Amino acid sequence: MENFIVSARKYRPASFDMVIGQDSITNTLKSAIRNNHLAQAYLFCGPRGVGKTTCARIFAKTINCINLGQDAEACDECESCRSFNTLRSFNIHELDAASNNKVEDIRSLNDQVRIPPQIGKYSIYIIDEVHMLSASAFNAFLKTLEEPPAHAIFILATTEKHKIIPTILSRCQIFDFNRIKIEDIVKRLSFVATKEGITAAEEALHVIGQKADGAMRDALSIFDQIVSLSGKSMTYKDVIENLNVLDYEYYFSVVDGALKGDLSSVLITFNEILDKGFDGHNFISGLNSHFRNLLVSKDESTLRLLEVTPAIKKRFLQQTGKCSVDFIFRALDAGLNCDLNYKNSKNQRLHVELSLIKLCRLMDEYGDPAEKKKPVLKQKTEDDVENSVSSESEISKHEKKIPEKSEEKPVAPASKQEPVVSKTAKSFSIKDLISDGDTISDSTSVTGKADPTEKIIPNEQKVEFSREAFDIAWQEFLDHIKGEGTRIVSMFKSITPEVENDKNIKIHLSNTDQKETFVLNYKHKLIAFLENKFIISEIDIESIVDEAPATDILYTDEQKFNFLFNKYPVLKEMKRTFNLDLN
Repeated sequence: MENFIVSARKYRPASFDMVIGQDSITNTLKSAIRNNHLAQAYLFCGPRGVGKTTCARIFAKTINCINLGQDAEACDECESCRSFNTLRSFNIHELDAASNNKVEDIRSLNDQVRIPPQIGKYSIYIIDEVHMLSASAFNAFLKTLEEPPAHAIFILATTEKHKIIPTILSRCQIFDFNRIKIEDIVKRLSFVATKEGITAAEEALHVIGQKADGAMRDALSIFDQIVSLSGKSMTYKDVIENLNVLDYEYYFSVVDGALKGDLSSVLITFNEILDKGFDGHNFISGLNSHFRNLLVSKDESTLRLLEVTPAIKKRFLQQTGKCSVDFIFRALDAGLNCDLNYKNSKNQRLHVELSLIKLCRLMDEYGDPAEKKKPVLKQKTEDDVENSVSSESEISKHEKKIPEKSEEKPVAPASKQEPVVSKTAKSFSIKDLISDGDTISDSTSVTGKADPTEKIIPNEQKVEFSREAFDIAWQEFLDHIKGEGTRIVSMFKSITPEVENDKNIKIHLSNTDQKETFVLNYKHKLIAFLENKFIISEIDIESIVDEAPATDILYTDEQKFNFLFNKYPVLKEMKRTFNLDLN
């Protein structure tokens, strides 16, 4: 029975052209060989499985090749190349620093360096995992590394560059190896599969490339593992089941459910994921990656950052067309908060489910304006007529307070069909929150109040702008936002609007955080509300942060004590009554 050789060894690159994903490094090494600009020491550093030791061996073989080609590649035919390929070369020495990390090992190496090569021009010493050398061994190695014999070249390889002392780094040419791209890993795996007569689905190879995390050796090891299970036919299902990877379909299903506000289907999908043995933390991390992919799919310039198969890329393009950028941003923010706090949560399943509930509510609050439904039109009932009459009487009361100029413009009575918003609801249920919008119109928030930016007032009913009319409108706007949280209500109570004219209004805020919140979320709503209320062509709202007056900082206990005495005189009486000391 023929012995099995793992793919990582069997298909190890034998020349610079076969090295995957390190073109800049291989080109530099080939140029140095071609121009005979060889340093006495090189340091190859980078993650595992990216080709450090492989490049060191190819470099060592090429340096001693007698019949070097014009492309600076070894001929594989001369005695030096044949001895290297058959592992009997006495010019290339490999040392594992993990097991030979003592001073005695380095001293033995220093003595061996003096021996000239038998065939070829150079003796090459490859020291792998050099960061494992002890401090004493590094110091013993310094002199030889700095001034070796003319025939000696050192190639050091490490995955932890930061552990090497600076005096060693300063004596080496340093090459930083990069993680290998997924597309390069997939090409190499396709090549190996073709050589081995294995039929592999492209989606399956992509999953292996993502799981390998930029390491070619890891990808080939995973490839061998899947082949042992599936035989000569490797499918996408075989890979995700063997590697315990969640299918893309779960993430697409969760996002589709969130876009529809279908909380039930989202929670059922999450329960199915848990039943299959997947961890909730891995799920929320994968969902965040899915939203990241949706975000980069929004723009053609960032589409190249999407490292998936063409079929999956098409699915991302279809789904991202249904999402607004604001929805994706807020979904990412909710997902990242869930990811950060997952391990600190006592009930981790509930923690993820609450994040999914927030996700299902995002589309109703932050969906694209073009995708929102139009206001529901309905025939006026007797109750609607009564409400309309009462509202007209309220408008007439306000008009009495407005200067005579505003009274000159007649107000046309409401007739025909008009968009009618739902009545204010005093409470709401969980069923209302998770409904798909069949019973609640899009112009109504969960508090039951109509969106102030909805343009439901005809032009004939608009009034002239004035300071008194603006004060009334400002109070109406404050009433509309009372359901948006205590922090927002407190912020608007602290705002002091300054009206210069009908085209310039200044909003005074307390700090930059309030300004950012107002500009991003409420400035456009206020402008739309005022344009809907008054007869104005355009309006500019300027937000200004009022600098708080500088206050003296209290450092000592005595200063704090005197400050409290001045602010609360009753403390003096308490101190005298109970004979209290400052301490």
